[in-house]
Amino acid sequence: MENINNMGRNSLEALSRDNLTEQGRRKLTKDILCGAIALSCLAVGLIYTYVLKGSYPVVAQILYLIGVLIEGVPVIVAGIKGIFTKNLTNAMEILVGIAIIACVFNQELILAVLIPFILNIVHILEERSIMGGRDVIEGLKNMQQTTAVLYEDGKETVVEVSTLRVGQQIIIKPGAGIPIDGVVKSGKSNVDQKSLTGEPQPAAVGEGDPVYAGTVNLDGLMVVEVKKEHVDTSFSKILKLLEESEGITLAESRLIDRFLGYYIPFVLAVAGAVALVTADISKAIAILVVSCPCGQMLVSSAPMIAALSVATKRGVLIKNSKFIEELTDIDTVVFDKTGTVTRGELSLTEAVPFGDTTEEALLAAAASVAVGSNHPVSRAVAEYMGDRPFDHTLALREISGGGVEGEAADGHIYRFGRREWLLELGCAIPEGLDEGAAGSVSFVSCDDTLLGYLAFNDTVRENAAECVDALRELGAEHTVMLTGDREAPARAICDKVGIDEVYARLLPEDKLSRLRELSGEEHNVLAVGDGINDALALREATVGIAMGAMGSDLAIESADIALMNNNLMNIPFVIDLARQTRRIIYQNLVLSIGISAGMIALSSFGVITALAGSVLHNLGAFVVLYNSSRILRRKDI
Repeated sequence: MENINNMGRNSLEALSRDNLTEQGRRKLTKDILCGAIALSCLAVGLIYTYVLKGSYPVVAQILYLIGVLIEGVPVIVAGIKGIFTKNLTNAMEILVGIAIIACVFNQELILAVLIPFILNIVHILEERSIMGGRDVIEGLKNMQQTTAVLYEDGKETVVEVSTLRVGQQIIIKPGAGIPIDGVVKSGKSNVDQKSLTGEPQPAAVGEGDPVYAGTVNLDGLMVVEVKKEHVDTSFSKILKLLEESEGITLAESRLIDRFLGYYIPFVLAVAGAVALVTADISKAIAILVVSCPCGQMLVSSAPMIAALSVATKRGVLIKNSKFIEELTDIDTVVFDKTGTVTRGELSLTEAVPFGDTTEEALLAAAASVAVGSNHPVSRAVAEYMGDRPFDHTLALREISGGGVEGEAADGHIYRFGRREWLLELGCAIPEGLDEGAAGSVSFVSCDDTLLGYLAFNDTVRENAAECVDALRELGAEHTVMLTGDREAPARAICDKVGIDEVYARLLPEDKLSRLRELSGEEHNVLAVGDGINDALALREATVGIAMGAMGSDLAIESADIALMNNNLMNIPFVIDLARQTRRIIYQNLVLSIGISAGMIALSSFGVITALAGSVLHNLGAFVVLYNSSRILRRKDI
């Protein structure tokens, strides 16, 4: 449902009045003021009748009617609108409105004032109730900075964040919130990114590192260059998506809509039958009051909003209803390799010399040319060598698509790069030499003589194997890796983490084709990737999850769920959360219908009066809210 009734929505919008919108505050003030006036009219009428023994009963009747007009008419109007617009979110107003009209015709004016008055009092109390499902979103909103310290021409000026433009520089002082997405130009600090990633540990940043709006600079002074304007920051987009996700329409919500279409006529029929059989209109009024479907209106919306709150605290951004409808039925999980199962950081894993070359000589030759390149392979060699000695004096030249070469002082030319490049230059490389290498391979030569090869592999994320095991426990019968890497290193990664099957040397369109094949086999496929080169696959899968989405617009747009950090354990977490949410939705449905049926039966026999029913009808809503709040009490948040 796009909207739920005012009771349900308000109770989920805030734990405190500070979380209410301006419109919500005005409505709350109006409700309190109208209630006070109606209660005053009722009190004056009772005092006139029973204390002052007034001789004109019409005076009290007029006062009671004023109370009905103030408290009851808005309910009746909302009910009439609900009937003509077929808006079932006004189901409560339809039933209560009919009850108020029945009270007036039965000349029970005191009851006609008290029923809507007590309803409003209970609803105001519910606004301070046990859920507060939007507190995370409101808390994030409060973290948005409205001003920034602009640094221009050596001067500092406080400006509105909305006026900042790309390329300008701002100063971020210790303890200040970061107002915009940018890159550190000078200074270093630790940044609390928990609001976006869910990670408790601060991130160390320095010159050249990105920083994001909504995070907090802890201890250092930084100058940051603006990279995105205020409306385009990752933080603003995340907030927009979170607010849109509150309007998610679930299959269970549509079920409730259909249920209410039958429920209201059923209640009216029961109330009419009881009135005819017992000739007691007060019992019919009680049935109408207690049957208000407050609990049913919250069956799916309350647990969904609670789940969104919990997921946000873990750095998980849920975008649509696939979270409930399809994630719970996943049986196949497809992983990308680089940046998903692995860190995307190459490390040197093996040095294999050829001929008379020693391992030390091979590494020194590779390092002497790798030092002049920023290629990930070259950086891995430099990191591995550390303080070990090698020649830093070569005249270096990087060959695009080939590798790096350098001329030594004695005229020898050392090369480090791809097999095909060295073969073209006349270096003899035996066929199958690197067949057993578990990783990407780069060869080293001196002139036309092969010195050997170095093998590199990606670093597996520390919780990758744990994630795969947890997914199996949750019902993932088949796990697959799709990668553009060679099969040998990809297979080694799969064996290490426990993934069943691997398809290697795939381009993005090949990954899409393979994923379609899996989906065509009637599998419910969950695809996990980094959201950049995997965007096609993430869109095609039954459910797509993008890893490390903070700062990546494409990751946020392409996937159904975006993980703002790189914690793989958030994948089984979100599946388990979806299953818990679905269970609670079904529990809520049974509880709310059962409570309503029980109270209707009790009202039919006169056990519950109309006045008592105006309080007790909320019992279903409180039970549903309390049951839904179990999601908020998860221990793994």
